[in-house]
Amino acid sequence: MIAAALLSAPGWARVGLTAPDSRLRVEAATTLAAHLREYAGEPLPKQDRNQLPLPL
Repeated sequence: MIAAALLSAPGWARVGLTAPDSRLRVEAATTLAAHLREYAGEPLPKQDRNQLPLPL
């Protein structure tokens, strides 16, 4: 089941994990994690509208 979930993830996210840019690696990992949660059937947590999205 895990292999099928990984293989069904967006290709750019799988390749992005090995990118030399750390920002792209983090974005790819976040996208891959969200895909795995959706594949497992768990709902994504709601984002707090009061939390400021600050870049790392």
